[in-house]
Amino acid sequence: MTPGSLNALRRDRELTALADGERVDLVVAGGGVTGAGIALDAAARGLSVALIEAYDLAYGTSRWSSKLVHGGLRYLAKGDLALAHESAVERGILMTRTAPHLTRALPQLFPLYRKTSRGQQAFIMTGLLAGDGLRRAAGTPASVLPRPRSIPAAEALALAPGLSPQGLRGALLAYDGALTDDARLVVNLARTAAARGAKILTKVEALRLDAESVLARDRLTGQEIEIHARQVINATGVWAGELAESVRLRPSRGSHLILAAGAAPIGATSVNVPVPGENNRFVFLLPQPDGRVFVGVTDEPTDGPVPRVPSVPESDVDFLLEVASTAFTRPLTRDDVAGSFAGLRPLVEGGGRSADLSRKHAVVTGADGVLTVVGGKLTTYRKMAEDAVDAALKRSGLLAGPSTTSRLPLLGATPRHRLSTVDASPRLVAKYGTEAPRVAALGEVDPELGLPLFDGAEISAAEVVWAVRHEGALDVEDVLERRTRLGLVIPDAEAARGRVQELVDKSLAGLA
Repeated sequence: MTPGSLNALRRDRELTALADGERVDLVVAGGGVTGAGIALDAAARGLSVALIEAYDLAYGTSRWSSKLVHGGLRYLAKGDLALAHESAVERGILMTRTAPHLTRALPQLFPLYRKTSRGQQAFIMTGLLAGDGLRRAAGTPASVLPRPRSIPAAEALALAPGLSPQGLRGALLAYDGALTDDARLVVNLARTAAARGAKILTKVEALRLDAESVLARDRLTGQEIEIHARQVINATGVWAGELAESVRLRPSRGSHLILAAGAAPIGATSVNVPVPGENNRFVFLLPQPDGRVFVGVTDEPTDGPVPRVPSVPESDVDFLLEVASTAFTRPLTRDDVAGSFAGLRPLVEGGGRSADLSRKHAVVTGADGVLTVVGGKLTTYRKMAEDAVDAALKRSGLLAGPSTTSRLPLLGATPRHRLSTVDASPRLVAKYGTEAPRVAALGEVDPELGLPLFDGAEISAAEVVWAVRHEGALDVEDVLERRTRLGLVIPDAEAARGRVQELVDKSLAGLA
């Protein structure tokens, strides 16, 4: 096992040490992108840190994103230059240094029809050019994210053959960042933190927090333990208010549909369809590596208790299909929908529509001394983590240097131009980077592990074994829902479940 390996054996050893009274510098509650980012930032500064997560890495909002690494164009349109610049900087860091293997440039097509006014066209192009200015200011080269441009109708149809040609005058083409898989980013952050000594403990639920201790329960055994630290940080996202009464959030639901491969022929180019009556709101059709297409995203306030796994209401399905269909020759129907998912954004409470609430983050100190990270967005997770650790140092008196994560590659990362030289299939390289040959080798040593999980699947048995041995998967749901994402489409998950159960059981037994 390597220092960055997460598995049941390591979990038991490290949880026992904490239960026996070992004190760490920081305890982080929450295993999403923010919590994992904090754990990495702290560990990279030489601090001892324990992250506890009630369910699994990326269990909550972090796995329900649009898989985009935004450059801040939306915030620029709202006049928030500081947040737009921060987003562009963080996007560049993620795509060029932190995780080139998990990110890619995504072409974005804005089709222009006769009904698109010249004023609207000029407004969009002005925004795209301003966004390109942010890219340049952030130092992201055009070789990573090309400049925007206008293209003729024929080129737009070549890129996205499913578009309706009726009245198509041309299109605007721009580029933004995209993730191969948002949950995989979280897992890589946690593993990179573990490689620097962080304790990453899933299925450990925080019951009560105060400034220097956490009462937690091991959900596998039911045992309650007291974990001691110099400072406790609450990074539980949309559930932060359950552990910090002073925190007031207004969750916003972002719904997505998953279209079956071929339902919306757009190739590798995303298509942005304007929402009627809105100046700066679009429905996105986002192509995925497996040929399916995500359609999103809504921005609706939610009330009441926060569900562990949000659902997509029928009204959101109708809205997304209706708007997306306006740009296609064949209208999209419910028969085209292979799955759906929704995430809840942890927005800071404020007036107005949830779509208008700021995506800025804040680090709040409660009366009990607990630091809580609120707001923010996936793209700026690293800056949120840096600010949280800085606040922890200031409050606790711990000594450590400045953050180093802006130049710290995650496990598997390598400069983008070297990814093509990694000796493994492009699909594996896009998931595992330089670790891809090690995953492939499992199937070479044992040919049974090289076989797909079911007929028509791309994912092999070797990837399940790797998930249990190195990525902290402890049960079937961890594998299906977060390590492979087969759970996004229920028939795929059920087709794989039996084989995955067999592989998980055997792999866990092999660790004992």
